[in-house]
Amino acid sequence: MILRSRNVLGRGAASIHIDGERIARIGDYDDVDASVIDYGDLVLMPGVVDSHVHVNEPGRTEWEGFDTATRAAAAGGVTTIVDMPLNSIPPTTSVAALMTKAEAMSGKCRVDVGLWGGAVPGNAGELRDMLRHGALGFKCFLIDSGVPEFRHLDARGLEDALRAMRGSSAPLLVHAEVPVEDRRPRLSGQAGRLSSTSYQAYLESRPHEMEDEAIALVARLANSIETPAHIVHLSSSNAIPIVGKHVTAETTPHYLYFESERIPDAAPQYKCAPPIREHANREELWRGIDAGAIAGIVSDHSPCTPELKKLREGDVEHAWGGISSLQFSLSIVWTEAQRRGISLEEVSRLMSEGPASIARLDARKGKLKAGYDADIIAFDPRATFTIEPHIVEHRHKVTPYEGATLRGKVRATFVRGQKVWDDGAHIGDPIGKWLTFAI
Repeated sequence: MILRSRNVLGRGAASIHIDGERIARIGDYDDVDASVIDYGDLVLMPGVVDSHVHVNEPGRTEWEGFDTATRAAAAGGVTTIVDMPLNSIPPTTSVAALMTKAEAMSGKCRVDVGLWGGAVPGNAGELRDMLRHGALGFKCFLIDSGVPEFRHLDARGLEDALRAMRGSSAPLLVHAEVPVEDRRPRLSGQAGRLSSTSYQAYLESRPHEMEDEAIALVARLANSIETPAHIVHLSSSNAIPIVGKHVTAETTPHYLYFESERIPDAAPQYKCAPPIREHANREELWRGIDAGAIAGIVSDHSPCTPELKKLREGDVEHAWGGISSLQFSLSIVWTEAQRRGISLEEVSRLMSEGPASIARLDARKGKLKAGYDADIIAFDPRATFTIEPHIVEHRHKVTPYEGATLRGKVRATFVRGQKVWDDGAHIGDPIGKWLTFAI
């Protein structure tokens, strides 16, 4: 099969020749035969790789699940996801739990899926064995994760996990917040009830210092032990100068799109951890991206049931912290990037090549290159659309992006050479594979 366009990303007019599941070569525009699919002026680009997705299956499938999560991924041009370990039951903190999750996703996935393991107190001795069985690396928290099954590490536990992984090339992913003095207003009565709906009160309860101090700790240990660590969902721009050497960082669409000054009270759909910060902080994150300090942009898709999101109550303080955006990440980022003069080629690098490298999948994912998986999307960068509940493919239609008009629309998605999404419709049966990395 051959795909061609007058706008193949980074090459202009060209043809992409696919042999089975892989790209065989990229040729001239006219180097085609009868098997060609011509996408005209649409951009042909690598499928998005999202290395930070909370699927929550098994155990909390009512929050999401591999079926609905990968349907949303395919619709949004995401051809590979990597699932986080903490919200499933059991959490992915042992070889047995890893195999349980692999079995749970079998036959359900419309895109390829990798699995992160979890580093929790007491399991440092199991990490190598989990790598041998297919985990791509490990996620840990330095603060309460929000679920009792996945406990957080203290500084000693963080050091133990890094030492256990030394020499493996696998990254330790860190939710980098540490507790600091709680700054929430100490109110009572009616004032106290009002404070629970206040986004500003929530923001003040998780200040920049929580991230900055945590990232400094991670950098000190990772650089001293010489083991790669990766900061997930960076929101504090203050910490950008700390990143480097053995420490990388990602950020997310919601930190690049929203700003706290415009978030209304009683709107828990905006709640995430770390929180969405101020306008000035958002612009500094974009400057960090422009300077090459950020390794990738990923969704941190973290859905839950509407009841846990406390939408009726408008209770920001007690709502589950997580934002759903997997299906729309590429369009969200492109909408903001093009306003700042950042090219689609750079967006693709940050959302495909970068996350593939974070997950150690960059030998086969994230590029239009001979020998790579034929994960390709046809993207219309000029089209606009509005996010409405009826187009949302993830399980619950709760997202702070509802009503937003975005630029850039995915017209087709191919996973390993097979079309799985065609301009508004899913194609065929689930074909996703479990992606592993053997040490």
